[in-house]
Amino acid sequence: MVMIRQIALITDFGPGPYVGQVRLRLGALVPGVPVVDLVADLPPFRPELAAYLLPALARDLPQGTLYLCVVDPGVGGARAALALDVGADWYVGPDNGLLALAARRAGAACLHRVEWRPERLSASFHGRDLFAPIAALICQGRVPMSVPLPLTEMVGAGWPDACPLVIYVDRYGNLMTGLRGDGVDRAAVVTAGGVGLRFAPSFCAVPTGTAFWYENAFGLVELAVNQGRADLVLGLGPGDAVAVSPAPDA
Repeated sequence: MVMIRQIALITDFGPGPYVGQVRLRLGALVPGVPVVDLVADLPPFRPELAAYLLPALARDLPQGTLYLCVVDPGVGGARAALALDVGADWYVGPDNGLLALAARRAGAACLHRVEWRPERLSASFHGRDLFAPIAALICQGRVPMSVPLPLTEMVGAGWPDACPLVIYVDRYGNLMTGLRGDGVDRAAVVTAGGVGLRFAPSFCAVPTGTAFWYENAFGLVELAVNQGRADLVLGLGPGDAVAVSPAPDA
C-alpha cells in the first residue's frame, strides 16, 4: 500500500460547519496527516458534474494523496461507499458516479466497496461519520472490511469520457467545462449561451471584455471573459450545455 502523505478534501459543503467538522474528525483519527481543503464549493447535489473535474484537479498534484470526495445527495440511502486504489493515490467517496472518471483515467485501479460501518453513524453526515473514518483507516495502512468491485459495476462506468456541460464556476465567473482541452481543436468554435467563442491561449491575448475559450491549468476547456465574468456575460451556470463546431472558415 502506498504511504498516504496528505488528504485532500473535495466537497460541495460550502461555508459553514461541515468542512471544519470533517477536518477535526480527521485530525483526531490521523493527527500526523495534513488535510488540505482543495475545493468546497462544487455544484451542490451534482456528482455527475464533479466527476469530470475530479481527475483534472488531481492530475498535477503530489503523489501519495488520498482524495476524500463528498458530493452525496443520496446520503442515508442505499448507495455504496467506495475506496479506489490507483497505485500512487487513493480516492474515497460515494458510489454515485463521483469517482467514475478518476477510476477510468487512472489506468490500473483497484476498487473496493466498503462494507464496514462505524459504531456511530448519522443518517445525514457521512462525510464526517463514514468517509472520513474510512480515509483515516487507509492512511493507517489498512482498508476496512470491503469486497472487490469491478470498475464496470460502479455508477458512472458508462458515462462518456468528455462532458459538454459547464461543470464548475470559479469566483471570477469563469466557466469550466467537462471537455478536455487536448480533445478540442484550437480552430474550433465553442458555442455557449448563443455566443460562438474562439480560442485564445490566455487572458492577455484578447482585449478587455472579450469572451473566449482556452485550455485551463487543469487541462479542461474553460470559458472566460478578460477582466469580466463569463457566467454573467453568457448567462450560464453549472449543468448548462456548450457545443463544439469547426471554425466557419475551416
